[in-house]
Amino acid sequence: MMRTFERAKIDRMKKAQRTNSYTPLVEAVVQGMQEVKAKDIVHLDLRGVPGAVCDHFIICHGDSTTQVDAIARSVERFTLKLMDEKPWHVEGKENAGWVLLDYVDVVAHVFLRDVRSHFALDQLWADAARNTYDNVA
Repeated sequence: MMRTFERAKIDRMKKAQRTNSYTPLVEAVVQGMQEVKAKDIVHLDLRGVPGAVCDHFIICHGDSTTQVDAIARSVERFTLKLMDEKPWHVEGKENAGWVLLDYVDVVAHVFLRDVRSHFALDQLWADAARNTYDNVA
């Protein structure tokens, strides 16, 4: 059962994201990824996709488990610093092959290169609006 303060925060986040086409939380996630040189960052805007599990996916990869972990930690730092937001749920930090940071309507996926190509999450949501970012390094 979800605690009351978590439900209120989720409702507040959803309301704020519905009223803006620009999503500062997406930008904070991307900045966190870029800070530690994440590769091939893609933002999928899922708001126009029927049955989507959230509003935004941000996907990237690193070349080692150490880099994947560093990217995930950087995203958490940036979202806390810039947006005062912590992920609602985190998965995959134990093996760092695919770390998922769930901010309710914004979900960040940090992959190892091989794991990313295996799951091809980018292609799964091919009908979503897509924004790619240049590699920093």
